[in-house]
Amino acid sequence: MMRVKTFYSLTWALLIGALAWLTPMQSRRAQDGPQPRLPTIELTVGMHVIRAELAITPAQQATGMMFRTEMTGNEGMLFVNDEPSPRCFWMRNTLIPLSIAFLSDDGTIVNLADMQPRSEASHCSAQPVRYALEMRQGWFAKRGLQAGARLRGKPFKP
Repeated sequence: MMRVKTFYSLTWALLIGALAWLTPMQSRRAQDGPQPRLPTIELTVGMHVIRAELAITPAQQATGMMFRTEMTGNEGMLFVNDEPSPRCFWMRNTLIPLSIAFLSDDGTIVNLADMQPRSEASHCSAQPVRYALEMRQGWFAKRGLQAGARLRGKPFKP
């Protein structure tokens, strides 16, 4: 009887130890590579159509575009938050140069910033916002979009 208890205790201890060892490895692996593609939404600005992945959860937002090596012309990532507040972004572990638009509740661009890959420089909203849209660097400028331009789509209030 004692051997059976010892066997189960040892088995249980090994299982707990294995889980404790694997969990940090999975966390490190998740941070060492891009997150899977997120659900997308279609946004428009003038005649331009954007296919934006939705980063809603804290984990999705923390990972963002990190470690991705490609991003096609009209793809982006929309960061969605429950409440307006000052928002700041940086580019540690992000390999693609990006431009970011900070957006008011109605989709109006509050301010824009170009962000350099692998930089820890902060790029912040000029006022409290709920939304930020990352696109390939220069996307907004090439289309003549500046602060005051308005994006349309499901998350924005009319």
